[in-house]
Amino acid sequence: MAKILIAEDEPDIRDLVAFTLRFAGHEVVAVTNGMEALLSTSEEMPDLVVLDVRMPQMTGYEACRRIKADPATRDIPVIFLSAKGQESEINEGLAAGAYDYLLKPFGPDELAQRIGELLREFGKS
Repeated sequence: MAKILIAEDEPDIRDLVAFTLRFAGHEVVAVTNGMEALLSTSEEMPDLVVLDVRMPQMTGYEACRRIKADPATRDIPVIFLSAKGQESEINEGLAAGAYDYLLKPFGPDELAQRIGELLREFGKS
């Protein structure tokens, strides 16, 4: 199906998200911080990027802004997956260019469904 890049610094969450998306039939590229997310997005050209907000080396917000600023990657949809659920945090993520903001904890079925919907919306599935 689609190639999805996941940037999450917590190994257990990264593994759960990767497993969930692979089980749904997607190819998954997993990285551990915002800088790797930025570099891997340019190299891999995924169909979708999933970013945690708080990561080492570069926040998810900054990685998203940089992905959206690059003409080669700006049309790749980005979603945030974060425990930071305050309205200001969500608004910052959307202002950075994300299309969705999912709150932790999340159910694997909910994650797969939301990502599937977004992929269909962008004609990537």
